[in-house]
Amino acid sequence: MATFSLQSPLCTSPIANYWNDHALMSSMLQSPKRHKKLISRCNFGSTFCIRNKDGNGVGWGWGGLPHSPPHSSINLVVAMSATQSENDLIITEKKEPKERRIVVTGLGVVTPLGDDAHLFHTNLLEGVTAISDIQGFDCSEFSTMLDYINLKSLSTDGWVSPKVGKKADKYMIYALVAGKKALADAGITEQVSGELDKRRCGVIIGSAMGGLHVLSDGFEAIKVSYKKMSPFCIPYSLTNTASAALAMDLGWTGPSYSINTACASSNYSILNAANLRIKGDTDIMLCGGSDGAIIPAGIAGLVACNVLSQRNSEPTKAARPWDADRDGFVMGKGAGVLLLEELEQAKFISAGVIYTFLKSGVGMVSCMEKALAQSGVAKEDVNYINAHAPSTRLGDLREYQAVIRCFGKNPELRMNSTKSLIGHLLGASGTAEAVATIKAIQTGWIHPNLNLENPDKDVDAKVLVGPKKERLDIKVAMSNSYGFGGHNSSILFAPYKGN
Repeated sequence: MATFSLQSPLCTSPIANYWNDHALMSSMLQSPKRHKKLISRCNFGSTFCIRNKDGNGVGWGWGGLPHSPPHSSINLVVAMSATQSENDLIITEKKEPKERRIVVTGLGVVTPLGDDAHLFHTNLLEGVTAISDIQGFDCSEFSTMLDYINLKSLSTDGWVSPKVGKKADKYMIYALVAGKKALADAGITEQVSGELDKRRCGVIIGSAMGGLHVLSDGFEAIKVSYKKMSPFCIPYSLTNTASAALAMDLGWTGPSYSINTACASSNYSILNAANLRIKGDTDIMLCGGSDGAIIPAGIAGLVACNVLSQRNSEPTKAARPWDADRDGFVMGKGAGVLLLEELEQAKFISAGVIYTFLKSGVGMVSCMEKALAQSGVAKEDVNYINAHAPSTRLGDLREYQAVIRCFGKNPELRMNSTKSLIGHLLGASGTAEAVATIKAIQTGWIHPNLNLENPDKDVDAKVLVGPKKERLDIKVAMSNSYGFGGHNSSILFAPYKGN
């Protein structure tokens, strides 16, 4: 029996029946205790979800293929056996499934400015920076000797077992802590977790470098003897291990994998996690990115690429996006994780749901324009951009030019770079910056651009946030992440008013 899909003349979707293959079969349970806790947070909490062109949930997937048809469409399933003629067609009308709105209900971070989302954002607003000399190894012969060092004080007590912490790579530990903190932020306690259908709970944690620490240790060990190699060297060095470790720790057996699109890994992970939930394949998803590649090989490799700052005499002034005296980025480390649920299941979370949409594109301008078009957001409604802006000579300027080409000179538009305060977290940067964007919408405060003392002559300083935090009533926010190899991504956030 073959199955086909017919569209009504009013349907604008090239694949009108896509959603019918993925009917929502949610078996997720929610604890009354969680409801009580979350209702108590409604006065100050916010959540976030995916938006489509008509404002009713994301209808678009990879490559622009829609997951849900517009309301005007009628889905027809045509069943025909191999021996039937066209005159024998049996046509059955099939109603559209309820559209799914994906919401971010939990935030987890491990950053140089704190391993709590609120503390992280508070430090951003105050212009705090944790940059200093690299202290983990001798880098006296390197042209770059800078690092964000606060993570050495990260406490894993209660988050990572001593057994795992002793053997695991740092990027795995960061992901485990951030992932569990996202669950805690959403009110998912051990009791609530026990009520979940874990077959429908998944994890996608991206990473640019993976377990570089463990791999480097293996290279050193084999110089002595292959018998000195740890059995964890290969599995813990792979970029999928953070997702796997978090899923196994939680007992989740739904989709679990990683994505590596260099510095855009986080945004691509969010997109894939959202699509799984939109299709109805999962109930909840943990997604984001993690990296901790500050070792001699990691630093030396980027020094060879000529992308790191060499302002060794003034560490706190090294990261300076859009400043005329910028000379490269400062490498950071950490993780960011979001918890995604479906709006109807998460309706008790908050009155301040935020719709989001992510889209990848060939070029920066194309990427941003597609995100706007497919989410139904007018350019003039975007008044805040958390830019990728790593503090490189070429990268900052190209992104600025792309923004102006896309949005024009909007007097209300404000733009900043979180990397000016926390450095470049590589594959984790996208989610850390998404958290900064979400917190900006929640609080109405956007953080400063640190060290923007002498703006590049080719940028309009009026667009850029100054050296102090600013008040901003955000209509729609965009967070950009770009990776080596042309992996471009833009994600939109906008306040949800409950309609």
